[in-house]
Amino acid sequence: MKVKTSSRPSTELLKQGRARAQRAFTLAEVAVAMAITAMSMAGVVAGYIFATRQAEWSAFSLAAQALATQRLEQTRAAQWEPRQPLDELVATNFPTVPTNRLDMPISGTNIAYATNFTTITDLKAVVGYPLKMIQVDCVWSFRQRLYTNTIATYRAPDR
Repeated sequence: MKVKTSSRPSTELLKQGRARAQRAFTLAEVAVAMAITAMSMAGVVAGYIFATRQAEWSAFSLAAQALATQRLEQTRAAQWEPRQPLDELVATNFPTVPTNRLDMPISGTNIAYATNFTTITDLKAVVGYPLKMIQVDCVWSFRQRLYTNTIATYRAPDR
């Protein structure tokens, strides 16, 4: 029995081997592709972390604004009638409250606190008729930085 041998010359086999080698990726191409992939993934993760922090900050800010609005509504509910000697709309009736909890979901020790400062300014000397300006500042912290939400309004006496 005869064994069939290839009729191709050995140089043709070498050319075919080189062609296969040229179709594969080089180490440099693989390294560049891996670097691009790693940078892309790092960008996605960094974007996710940024979006999460921004959403958390927005939740804190909204809760602080609600707390300031709550105090403002308390001042608006106070009786003030200059014709009768009745004035409950004074700063001593609305002291600083340092341990307000922000109305946010909590789990364990992530309780957030805020402080409300209420300023009531009598503007009668400035405008000539009974008018008070009410300003509420809610100070809260987020990641070791202090932020302040401020809300202000004017109030005339009860009629």
